Amino acid sequence: MKRTPYYILVLLLTTTSLRAQVWQADLGDGTYRNPIIHADYSDPDVVRVGEDFFMTASSFNCAPALPILHSKDLVNWEIINHVFTQQPPTDIFAQPQHGNGVWAPSIRFHDGWFYIFYGDPDFGIYMCKTRDPAGPWEAPHLVREAKGWIDPCPFWDDDGRAYLVHAFAGSRAGIKSIVVLHEMAPDCSRLLNDGVLVFDGHERHSTIEGTKMHKRNGYYYILAPAGGVSTGWQTVLRSKNIWGPYEDKIVLNQGNSDINGPHQGAWVELENGEDWFVHFQEKQPYGRIVHLQPARWEDDWLMIGKDTNNDGIGEPVATWKKPNVGKTWPNQVPQTSDEFNLPRLGLQWQWQANPKPEWAFPTSQGFLRMNPVILKNIHNLWEAPNLLLQKMPAEEFSATTKLTFYPHFDGEQTGLIVMGLDYGFIALEQKDGQLFLKQVICQNADQGKPERTVQEIPLAQSEVQLRVHVAKGGICRFAYSTNGEKFIPVGESFQAREGKWIGAKVGIFCMRNEHMNDGGYADYDWFRIEK
Repeated sequence: MKRTPYYILVLLLTTTSLRAQVWQADLGDGTYRNPIIHADYSDPDVVRVGEDFFMTASSFNCAPALPILHSKDLVNWEIINHVFTQQPPTDIFAQPQHGNGVWAPSIRFHDGWFYIFYGDPDFGIYMCKTRDPAGPWEAPHLVREAKGWIDPCPFWDDDGRAYLVHAFAGSRAGIKSIVVLHEMAPDCSRLLNDGVLVFDGHERHSTIEGTKMHKRNGYYYILAPAGGVSTGWQTVLRSKNIWGPYEDKIVLNQGNSDINGPHQGAWVELENGEDWFVHFQEKQPYGRIVHLQPARWEDDWLMIGKDTNNDGIGEPVATWKKPNVGKTWPNQVPQTSDEFNLPRLGLQWQWQANPKPEWAFPTSQGFLRMNPVILKNIHNLWEAPNLLLQKMPAEEFSATTKLTFYPHFDGEQTGLIVMGLDYGFIALEQKDGQLFLKQVICQNADQGKPERTVQEIPLAQSEVQLRVHVAKGGICRFAYSTNGEKFIPVGESFQAREGKWIGAKVGIFCMRNEHMNDGGYADYDWFRIEK
């Protein structure tokens, strides 16, 4: 196990950053390609404050929750924070709640404060705020307890009065495809009424949701996707009266492009008046990846993309000239690789549930210490809270990790996993005092199906490198190396699948079946994403 001297840390971090760019949107010639982020940042929303852009996205049950990304040009992004680590109610989210939790947040800047609103479909509408998006955020405040209220967005009018617009999840509320507006206390502490129906999408815009509210040129606008995640379109609603009635217009759809369901996102206006729109595309098993579209105003309608088939509706572009922000900024991608040299985890990592400190300890000694969490009476790892995972960063990539395993008892195991509705992993396990390496696949894990051990071989040493190569379409092949040079394939290929409302993820774990005094541990030297 290496211990990296501090004086070469900067060099390592720099080379790791360059190596980690398995998907780069900035083409380096003043243009960019879509997606701008080939990773699962579902339901993105963006706000510009001066020369800075801040993005957040749905995080569902994963913790830390509500990622904050920063950019200077809308193309190059890095993760700078998460809003909170313990999702409320903390006892509920101490166990995996796949598909629940943080749905479709909105981010806004008002009167010196950054606000994020999100809907938890089972508990209500929450608000978090801060003066500094890279610093600590106030704990989530429950603005309104409710069932099935989702996709909220705050709005402050010119007279200082505040409002909240949102949609409904039919799975919880029993109603859907409508938009409701509330007046809200200006400090966002509570709603002042029970809401007014301002738009009914049943006839033309089924499953309308993802509401974002703005005001421009005397019109109130509600930007809202409709038609479903993979097959939908982007709608703009407008009215001279905040309570309606609202006109509707489809401004972005798939058309003749190969980008399905382009919708749900953020209108961003630059200082120079340019207009842009950030949205997602569902691309399983990778999740909802992020695109950037040019936009413009025509007859007080926000038109998005390029109308290539002359039907009056924009379509997504594959490449375009970068936003004119007045200067050129360095290439940047959301973090992936982690050398584990710092006394904190990289911001790319999330757990499947609210974490406990003893699951893993970062160090400044060049490794991450993972302890075997006791997992009793579970069907498979779909129910395991202690999977340390990150988003798939590109269509094709390799993830390799180096570790040393120090098992103390039989049944302790640690390894590299690709997690979703199905999952596959390669792991080290002690059985009958002997160390083994195995590949395991579990299909339909969300339905409680059992794991299947594909291959198991004895291992003579506890320091190894584990690798998974992900090919186009999410085909995964596992391998291991005892010397870091020759990698030996293990088991069979595995087709990654998305999770519940999220893309497949890749990461590491350490577990055991029962409590024993002073269990073993695994020291992870590094985790690297490469082409």
